[in-house]
Amino acid sequence: MNPDLNRLIRLQQLETAAEDARRKIADHPARTRLLDARLQSARDLVDAAKARLAAAQERRRMEEKEVVTVQARLAKYKDQLLELKTNREYQTMLHEIETAQNDIRGREDRVLEIMMESDEVNAEIKRNEAALKAAERETASERAVLDAELATLQTVFEKTRDERTQLVAQIDRGVLNIFETTAKGRKGVAVAEARNGLCTICHVRLRPQVFNEVTKNESIIQCDSCRRILYFAGTSEAPTPVSQG
Repeated sequence: MNPDLNRLIRLQQLETAAEDARRKIADHPARTRLLDARLQSARDLVDAAKARLAAAQERRRMEEKEVVTVQARLAKYKDQLLELKTNREYQTMLHEIETAQNDIRGREDRVLEIMMESDEVNAEIKRNEAALKAAERETASERAVLDAELATLQTVFEKTRDERTQLVAQIDRGVLNIFETTAKGRKGVAVAEARNGLCTICHVRLRPQVFNEVTKNESIIQCDSCRRILYFAGTSEAPTPVSQG
């Protein structure tokens, strides 16, 4: 195989690996934010349930305070009942007593409802706290995986960059210019395999004589359609390893 063609194939592999690493490294903060958001969502459920419990407890305290107030008023009414002289006054006081008693019963019923609601909210808090602990464990585990992946990607990127520097120094400047110009116009992909008479990227059929020359892998040949540099791998042929010496 033409040495520069072989180097270009490897250079394309390095460029593709580097771009993949760059993209994943750039995605890392967003993926971390997703973990944070999921964890925060679990925390929010716990906080919301606790807020509802606190509100219910405050309502209960208010109702119980009012019960005490009305009971005191009721006791006063009953004491006054013995001092009334007219039947009209007596009936009016009985009505006030009945109203106070109904008020107390209504508030006591509401206290019971609040107690039942609080029991349900307490159970919800326990469920949400258990879910939060599970989310914390899962998030910590996934974060560790992401951080390890980031470290690996950064290592790959650095190694790829170093190998690329060494490789570029070995490629003919004119050939390298073709590669770089094509890569800029083709989203970073400047090299394509030719197979079955086609460019495998743009899928345009090559002229028979062009494909025949490509199968020899002896020169730098570009696709007439997409202008990518073509090589032929055949059914089993692999690029010859590039010497770094």
